[in-house]
Amino acid sequence: MIVHFHRKPHPFHYSIEQLFEVIRAYLPKEIEVRKAVCPYPSRGIWPRVKNLIFARQARGDINHITGDVHYLALALPRQNTILTIHDLGFLRQSNPLARLLLYWFWLKLPVSRARLVTTISEATRQDILRHLPACPPEKVLVIPNPVLPFFRPIPKPFDEACPIILLVGAKPNKNLLRMLEALERIPCRVQLIGERKTEIAALFTEKKIPYTWLEHLHPEELVQTYAASDLLLFASTLEGFGMPILEAQTVGRPVVTSNCSSMPEVAGAGACLVDPYDVASIRAGVLKVIGDAGYREELVRLGKENVKRFEAGVVARQYFEIYSFFTSRP
Repeated sequence: MIVHFHRKPHPFHYSIEQLFEVIRAYLPKEIEVRKAVCPYPSRGIWPRVKNLIFARQARGDINHITGDVHYLALALPRQNTILTIHDLGFLRQSNPLARLLLYWFWLKLPVSRARLVTTISEATRQDILRHLPACPPEKVLVIPNPVLPFFRPIPKPFDEACPIILLVGAKPNKNLLRMLEALERIPCRVQLIGERKTEIAALFTEKKIPYTWLEHLHPEELVQTYAASDLLLFASTLEGFGMPILEAQTVGRPVVTSNCSSMPEVAGAGACLVDPYDVASIRAGVLKVIGDAGYREELVRLGKENVKRFEAGVVARQYFEIYSFFTSRP
């Protein structure tokens, strides 16, 4: 019996849960997987202690912590525990004490208590090994996220006169200020998916960029938002993975993304890479995609090839191989 340990779901924060629902659906039918959802939100000491007790009681032959609640590894036997780390964003806390506690209870101790660690990109793998120099490199394996199956190709003529540019995310690493500076005076309309923030809305007004702000989209609404766009601009400064790149490539939209962190690795050859710290570089990338139809079409073609690496069946097979490793070794 394989047990997938999940955090207690957060409202509007369920990407990890979606990913592993898909992975379970594509695992071979002979694999028995049980989902164990933490009964308490991961906030405060006592709820987390109770989650540890729950994990201890719910353990199986193979225990797989799917993300976020890394500390559950402290309650599980090392020899049959897998820990998936999606990114190390939790170490960017400004409070030194909080950062130290997270380092110990979300990274150092959980990694030491797991037999294998998986992560979703080579960039995040290198980040883990940099923070844990004593960790054997072979202990940390890369298994990427799958593209969710409801994404599909949806053709659309490109609007060169006034393209709809899709931006995804409003957190600081999403680099909205530089992207909006780059789009200033380019005839376009913006669709932004993310949590509404007054200061960002003020930036759109200041730059005189027409925009639509979208929040809390259901899966089909999300697909249709990509379908309505002409290109994805995703010049983030830091990503554990970069799922919007694959979502846009699957739908069939050209992508402009960053030349750092995990984004080149995820995008493959199917994106225009720019320097996210250089407004001129972002602007030049967007203008090249808008103005060069041949280049744009080649990006779309290469993007469609790239997403084959991330199909759900391909990713599920990689997890199956990990589970098989556990069952074949004492």
